[in-house]
Amino acid sequence: MTSHPTPPRIGAVERLMRRERVIVLSGVSLIVLISAWYTIAGVGMNMTAAEMTRMAGPIGEPMQMGATPLWDLQYAILIFLMWWVMMIAMMTPSAAPAVLLYTAIKRAGPEKDKAARFSFCFLAGYLTAWAFFSLVATGLQWGLEGIGLSDGPMMTIQSKAFAGTVLIAAGAYQLSDLKTACLRHCQSPARFIADHHRPGTFGAFRTGALHGLYCLGCCWALMALLFVGGIMNLYWIAGIAIYVALEKLLPGARWLPALTGFVLIAAGTWIVLDGVLGNF
Repeated sequence: MTSHPTPPRIGAVERLMRRERVIVLSGVSLIVLISAWYTIAGVGMNMTAAEMTRMAGPIGEPMQMGATPLWDLQYAILIFLMWWVMMIAMMTPSAAPAVLLYTAIKRAGPEKDKAARFSFCFLAGYLTAWAFFSLVATGLQWGLEGIGLSDGPMMTIQSKAFAGTVLIAAGAYQLSDLKTACLRHCQSPARFIADHHRPGTFGAFRTGALHGLYCLGCCWALMALLFVGGIMNLYWIAGIAIYVALEKLLPGARWLPALTGFVLIAAGTWIVLDGVLGNF
């Protein structure tokens, strides 16, 4: 009686690889959902984001809806968390392809047994870069409220001239070489990971943080538009997040950043002129 050789058990390996992908994707999705809920609920704020969105007025129009909050360390930490969690909700979806690609690369390498853990370290590094942005944004918000250019309760710029200037500056950055260079890195995660990959836990964190810095260089001016439309305005939050994803995930649409830049410059110029001429 002829015995047949036992076929290699590759099914278990394939299932493990699929499971790691599901773990990473599920973790990323959970992070987005929790941060989105935190942002919409306006945790710690006097009003929810939905309430602030309903009460939002025209760009640059003064809207004093109550007493200006007293800035202290506790309130500053609360605002920092608001910014950071909002950035996590806005930026993680567009970073998900890079995280999943990093997972696939790790699975194919000598550290395949730790692929999921390293992927979350990569994501942690990415989000740490946006924590830095959130810290700067918190200081900027504090300063704008201190000099009366931003409404405390509604968190919006109260000057048409200044709001228009922010739009013009963001539009000009869209046309800059730095924007183009950073966007190129964000649009090519495979090449980025190949050039900057480092082994180990810290290597994963470092690679993710560097990717986050390039993403920050690409998108910080767009995030500054939240000061114009309202930091907790859900329409602006969703609109900017969708636009950022389109810029990253549609590398063939090279005309998109330039078109957006010209539109922002035109809109900002109109708002500035409206504000200046309205004073006469």
